[in-house]
Amino acid sequence: MSGEAQNAGLTPQLEFWMKLESIFMPHTRQQRDSAILEKDVRFVHYTSAEAALSIIRSKRISMRNAVCMADYAEVQHGFEILRRFFADNHKMNAFVGALDECVPGVAMEAINLFNQWWNPGPHSIPLNTYISSISEHDDKEDFRRRLSMWRAFGGNTGRVAIVLKIPKFSGAVTALDIIFSPVVYFTENEAHDVMNKVIANILNNGEFLRSVDRPIILNNIFNMLLVGATCLKHEGFHEEREWRAIYSPKIRPSNLIECSTEVIAGIPQLVYKMPLDETVAPALADVDTSRIFDRLIIGPSLYPWPIYEAFITELTKAGVPNAESKVWISNIPIRC
Repeated sequence: MSGEAQNAGLTPQLEFWMKLESIFMPHTRQQRDSAILEKDVRFVHYTSAEAALSIIRSKRISMRNAVCMADYAEVQHGFEILRRFFADNHKMNAFVGALDECVPGVAMEAINLFNQWWNPGPHSIPLNTYISSISEHDDKEDFRRRLSMWRAFGGNTGRVAIVLKIPKFSGAVTALDIIFSPVVYFTENEAHDVMNKVIANILNNGEFLRSVDRPIILNNIFNMLLVGATCLKHEGFHEEREWRAIYSPKIRPSNLIECSTEVIAGIPQLVYKMPLDETVAPALADVDTSRIFDRLIIGPSLYPWPIYEAFITELTKAGVPNAESKVWISNIPIRC
């Protein structure tokens, strides 16, 4: 699909924000265009049957602290790759110099601000980043999904996959004050190549960037660093094809996201609940659970039929039309 076809019908404001993302996060913009605009990809959330039931009943999805997630190197891995890029004086000077030509001093201001939020402390980014993960879903996986993902997520009891069809453009991201971004599985050299591409983009778009208000440029640089730290994973996880909803309550608190203290696997922790519920705010109408729900796939289980009946009942109560046609039992011939 051509760029003109992709951008057909977009508002000037949306085109403006997309251009900024293409400058500061070119790979993210490319993945977003490819998955959502060109392929109209659906997404899947792997979880336990118990957690899925809670999501459907409450129209809320949990966002857990990054330090409690399965990959023990969450957040720190991406940060270290960024740190080593900026530790190279030549690369640091190239980045700062390119931006100083457009908005003098904004690069160092953004880097210093990010470092302040990163430094150890109760409000630091590593300790106050909350994430909910979903994965790209292929049409050919409608009736089974990936066995490796079944084994990795959902525990040892009933497991399900909730498939969602997320709108191409939604005001929900802004209303919720979250970042929704694909995860990248780069080597350090590949990640540094993207940063060099960012520098080239800044130099090639100087006239445009000089027309943008300084706070907007500052925010885009900060987001670039935040996404780099939170959405850059070891290449060994590439099969997951993960996207993340990222919430930073200390940096950008949202009145729409609720917080509760829960015990998960024996660990007391704060959990933030992201509403997918139009009754919370009009801006969430197009991401209401009843609208974005595509199907639910029951994973390999000893009890698929009781699970099947339970979910049809709860989906109907949640307002999902034709629920009985949207619940499927995986045909993978294994009892996990």
